[in-house]
Amino acid sequence: MQIPRLVVAAPSSGSGKTTVATGLMAAFTERGLAVSPHKAGPDYIDPGYHALATGRPGRNLDAFMCGPELVAPLFAHGSAGCDLAVVEGVMGLYDGAAGRGELASTAHVAKLLRAPVVLVVDASSQSRSVAALVHGFASFDPQVRIGGVILNKVGSDRHEEMLREALDEAGMPVLGVLRRAPQVSAPSRHLGLVPVAERRADALESVRALADQVRAGCDLEALLALARTAGPLSCEPWSPVSEPERKATVPSFEAPGPEFWFTPERPVIAVAGGPAFTFSYAEHTELLAAAGAEVVAFDPLHDEALPEGTAGLVIGGGFPEVYAPELAANEPLRKAVAELAAAGAPVAAECAGLLYLARSLDGKPMCGVLDADARMSERLTLGYREAVAVSDSPLAEAGTRLRGHEFHRTVIEPSAGPSAAWGFALPERRLEGFVQRGVHASYLHTHWAAVPSVAHRFTGAAAAWAGAVAAAAAGVGGDRP
Repeated sequence: MQIPRLVVAAPSSGSGKTTVATGLMAAFTERGLAVSPHKAGPDYIDPGYHALATGRPGRNLDAFMCGPELVAPLFAHGSAGCDLAVVEGVMGLYDGAAGRGELASTAHVAKLLRAPVVLVVDASSQSRSVAALVHGFASFDPQVRIGGVILNKVGSDRHEEMLREALDEAGMPVLGVLRRAPQVSAPSRHLGLVPVAERRADALESVRALADQVRAGCDLEALLALARTAGPLSCEPWSPVSEPERKATVPSFEAPGPEFWFTPERPVIAVAGGPAFTFSYAEHTELLAAAGAEVVAFDPLHDEALPEGTAGLVIGGGFPEVYAPELAANEPLRKAVAELAAAGAPVAAECAGLLYLARSLDGKPMCGVLDADARMSERLTLGYREAVAVSDSPLAEAGTRLRGHEFHRTVIEPSAGPSAAWGFALPERRLEGFVQRGVHASYLHTHWAAVPSVAHRFTGAAAAWAGAVAAAAAGVGGDRP
């Protein structure tokens, strides 16, 4: 595989990676190139801006949650048929999973992709020192190839001249210079940028402004030439359809006949979306569809009923705390979700989904599926986790091990039910989440590409539940018709 590609990195967070990466994606897309957008690490919000810039799903490349061996295959899957791929890094270039060396750092992803790095430097408070900074990053790991620098937040023509002179002495190409332009910055709040789904019209204007800024300040031809120097990748693209995962075990549901399962060809799995639930990985719905599900999106802010025939429910992450009054006001949907869970249908809820299933959120009534209450707090819970499934559920058998990520400023009390969802080993040993009947609810974000059996097990559970309901409604006995 020889798709041209660039990794956009920086010495630290806040240097302008998202500005440059999104602007490059939009500028090259406007030139008629099919651009594949990617984000290193677990972040959900930046890929939304990437998707707006390119018209393609933003995809994550996380070497911790998915393992280093899946980074290149997932990249190949997402970039198939494209002319160029742009990968936005995470934090500083060499920052990765705490205590794990380079694992899951931008540098690690760049090496796994054999891709050149463009270093975005916030030059607002330096001149000649920029050369020492860039030299340090370029020489720290000889296997990481920094192909050039884009200078961000440059104050004046004279400032630019001093920066260029210093980097010329260091032998580092300057591929772009961006002046301070606060008018194109995206709004942020307690967990980073405001997602695209909450400000689509404004976000589109921001992306267009970023494209204009990058086009005016960067040498697009030189950047494209650098992207074409990426080394070949020898891997098979990841696919949501894989034979081993078809063998995933499926939890059983009681039916009138102990051996009778009427299994629909494509059980309907409803996936929450809209402004309150924006955190999801593109591969999740691809895996559910490949496992045989009919995936139907719905918006808990506006839809008063679940999609017709819903046999399984997936509620991912997002910002329900921002929309708690509106979610509480949609009483018909809250009741429908509670009834579906009470009937034993499989329900998978991550983070925001966990809060939505609680009895209340900041004093506002939620679905009441869980005997727990949630509220905002001052403390940010953030980091990778190694987890083991504590209880059997529609997602996983007890004992299943996987890696995930926590990212929230809310707390839920109690933090775990009588049957917990996960046990964490690091950074501290604790139980977390809830498993009851068909419900699996937890703060832990997971990437199903690393454990495709999750999607197959969940889809199988939805089909089995739908079959049991159909059999009961038909009054069918124990013999298969």
